[in-house]
This record gives sequence, C-alpha cells and structure tokens, in this order.
Amino acid sequence: MKVLWVTSAYPSDLHPGSGVFHETQVQALIKQGIEVSIICPVPVPFSFFRFLKSDYRKRKQIPIKYERKGVHVYRPPYLAIPGQLRWAQPDKRIAKAILKTMDQERIQADVIHAHFAMPSGGATRHVAKVKKLPWILTLHGSDVNIYPHYSSGAMKVFRKTVAEANQVLSVGKMLSEKAKELIRLESKVLPIGVDLTKFQQPSNTKLELRRRLQLPEDKKLILFVGRLTKAKGIDELVDAVERISKDTTVVFVGDGPEKNRLKKLEAMNPRIILAGQVENDKVKDYMLASDVFALPSYSEGMPTVVIEALALKIPVICTDVGSVPDLFGKHEQLLIKKQSVDSLVERIEDILFRDLYTMKVQHELYHHVQKYYDANENARLLVDEYKGIVEFTEGREEQSL
Repeated sequence: MKVLWVTSAYPSDLHPGSGVFHETQVQALIKQGIEVSIICPVPVPFSFFRFLKSDYRKRKQIPIKYERKGVHVYRPPYLAIPGQLRWAQPDKRIAKAILKTMDQERIQADVIHAHFAMPSGGATRHVAKVKKLPWILTLHGSDVNIYPHYSSGAMKVFRKTVAEANQVLSVGKMLSEKAKELIRLESKVLPIGVDLTKFQQPSNTKLELRRRLQLPEDKKLILFVGRLTKAKGIDELVDAVERISKDTTVVFVGDGPEKNRLKKLEAMNPRIILAGQVENDKVKDYMLASDVFALPSYSEGMPTVVIEALALKIPVICTDVGSVPDLFGKHEQLLIKKQSVDSLVERIEDILFRDLYTMKVQHELYHHVQKYYDANENARLLVDEYKGIVEFTEGREEQSL
C-alpha cells in the first residue's frame, strides 16, 4: 500500500529534530510494509518579508527534495504571508503546491494522511477532491486548541476540514473531546507513540554520561527538551531554578526564538546551560544524565518527548494541559498548574528532596507508556485504518457503477 503524508514538519539533515515524531511513526509503518512519501510544504513570503524572518531564511537552506532513511521527502514552496493562519488561510495555495509536486514527481497513493487540521488538513481536503483519493486527518493539539480560535474564517476552515475527512484521529483523549465540542464529531484516539526499543536503560552510569556530555557532575540537573519559546514555560523554569537549592542547574536542549536571550542568561548565570539542538538519538543520553525532566508548557498536544522520559523512568514535571494527562494515567495528580512558578518550585523540590517519584510510581508510569504509546503497535493499528478507508471507498465506488 502506498500512503502520502502531508505535514508541516518533518526532519532534515539541517533540522533533525523538526517533526521527529512523524519520522518515528513513518519508520514503524515501513516495518509494516507500507510505502510512505512525505510532502512538507514550505512557506515562502513576499520578498519584503524574507529579510525580516530568520526562520524563512533557514528553511531555504533545506533541499526541495531529499531522501531520508529510505523515505522520499518533498518540500514544495508556496507563497505565504506572516501570521497567515490568523486571518488569511493558505489552504488553497498549499494544495496547489502539493498537486504540482504529485504530478511532477509522479507520486502515487492509495490514501492521503494529513497531520494537523491547519494548514495541512485544509490543503489535503482540496487535494483529495482533485485526485479522488480517500484521506485521514490526525489532530495533534494546536490545530484544535489554538488556530481555529484566531478568527471566524479559521474556524470555518477547521470545521470544513474535519467534517470532510474520511476518518479523523486524535493523538489523545482530551484532544478528541475538545474537537467534539467544536464540531460535534467523534474522532478515534490513536497516539503516534515512540520507538520504545530505543529507550532502554543503558550500561553507562549517570556520571559517565555527564562526563561525555560535559555536564556538571556534582549538581542536580533539571532537563528541558523542546522548542525554545515562552509558551513552553522556559521563563518559569529559569525563575524556579533561582528559587531552589544552588546545587541545582537547568539544561536546555533545543532551538527557537528565545535562544539568544537564553544565551545571554547563560553568560551571566552558571546555573543555566544551553546545549543547543541535538540529534534525537542523543536526547536519551541527556535524559539519563539528568535528575528531573521538566516541560512546563502553556499548551500541548501529545508531547512524545514526555513519553520518552517516562519510558526511561525519569521523574517528569509537566503542566496539566492538552493530552498530557493521558500520559500519566492514574498518576495525573503529579501534573502542575501552567504559568505557575510556585507549583513548579514545589514539584521540583518534591522530586529532588522529598522522593515523590518512588520506584513504584516510576515503574507504573513505565508500564503505562509501554502499553499505550509504542510506535510499532500503533503503526499496526494505523495500517488497519488505512486499509479500512481504502476498502470502504472502493466498495462505495463499485456500488455507484
């Protein structure tokens, strides 16, 4: 079976961490015998804006077409306006770029799988009509919790997109319920998951890992992994570290618009370490070298980095947002309030000094993610969805003849 994925983020050699959760699922699908192609449309602004946005300049350095881990990835450009999701939906322009790529590269597909209702899903809605192909939409978080609420036009596109998909999936239970509130349509819960075989306890000790990564050997380390933005709670994390023991240091792994500001803080404060963007395979080493993993986001979908930390039995601090409670099962009381430095300080001290994360809790969380968030098992379930949609569509076409 041939499947075309349409998404706004996928890894490249230049940005190996961008949409890495997609790559994990794609590799699991390949093991199931599925042939996957990726179209990841790239916004290209009017010439005036190209000099103002560094993100656009960075995207230009990524090839329009490349092969990664046996998968063909296409990144067709489309004309974009900064802030377009707030007031000028680009779905038709993106669809035009996708269709052009499919024709030029002779991309064949039995089904299209769009990730994020906006903008990828909106564009796929048009593409599926032209190509007369069935399509599946996966909702991830921001496409339900944020973008539809920008304007009446954005909400209109969201509702049309979700209503016209042949099947709608959500990465978490809470997200599925939120989507139902907006459109009164049931979506099946199917997380992307992670390759849990890569997240096993290593032979290296914590001290050995710290020496290899050049991290402090005699400090309590709090690790953050993610995009460096205010919405990820990085300011609260910096403030929290200032309020607890001086033997505690925070390590930031990732890239983003707040990187330069964090660099300045790092220069003035030895308790802040900016490790930069690292290959996804190396994230595990940073986790195992740390005492606590923290992701105090203001909003989330289903953060796979949290699944990875729980799979390694690392104590995790997360805010009670999005589908994060699904990851903690019966231990969701461990979650904290968003945008609350006090809650963050209390939870860090609970873990470091009051043994909140007992071995029993770590063990139960480990088994929870093993049961529900294995990428290989979830890929098998996703293949069933693909086959079901294709068979249903073919049967309907036969009846119409």
